Amino acid sequence: MRVVSLVPSLTEAVAVSAPGALVGVTDWCTHPADLGGAARIGGTKNPDVDAVAALRPDLVIANKEENRAPDLDALRAAGLDVLVTCVRTLDQAFAELDRVLDACAVRSRPGWLDEAEAAWAAVTPDEPPRTAVVPIWRRPWMVLGSDTFAGDLLARLGVRNVYAAHPERYPRVPLDELRAVAPELVVLPDEPYRFTRADGPEAFPGAAVALVDGRHLTWYGPSLAGAPRVLRAALR
Repeated sequence: MRVVSLVPSLTEAVAVSAPGALVGVTDWCTHPADLGGAARIGGTKNPDVDAVAALRPDLVIANKEENRAPDLDALRAAGLDVLVTCVRTLDQAFAELDRVLDACAVRSRPGWLDEAEAAWAAVTPDEPPRTAVVPIWRRPWMVLGSDTFAGDLLARLGVRNVYAAHPERYPRVPLDELRAVAPELVVLPDEPYRFTRADGPEAFPGAAVALVDGRHLTWYGPSLAGAPRVLRAALR
């Protein structure tokens, strides 16, 4: 198999489960550190379609949220097979990982996927649950809204997202409104915006701040196995 991945978290899953299959990855693909000779083909939102086609992949892996429909249409028009994933819950992540690895001709289910399912099956939410705001960007401020993978993970750990019922998945919310919510906890991931602990007291004086590893909060792949432990330690 010759595979191009346009999704950083799936890049990691393919790299460790089908060594040598990846011939192209995005500029944002950082795990694992050694991706062999895989070519860099641009970003998730602006892949170089001609460069992807020139790699003659058997399969291009994409994601409904990460990648733009016009780019995927252009790849299909070039005669390429494009597999589009949709991941908004942990259960969807496990199902889509099985589908992707099967499409990459991985015939034996990798141990890390079994370990990830077992780790999350053992999770019980903290009691009492804590209300939280989860910013993902600033200038303008944006937060986790409804129907998100990260929101599902946090809920399983006992963290109630204040904006979980918002009609938008990633709403823009003025900082004054965020402060007025007065959440018990502000969860700051280090991606896609690289928040630091200094951003918490500045924007949310007096609130408890948890700086979390964005890879364990927003990625689906081998990092899922350790995510409950890593996230729970950060949230406490």
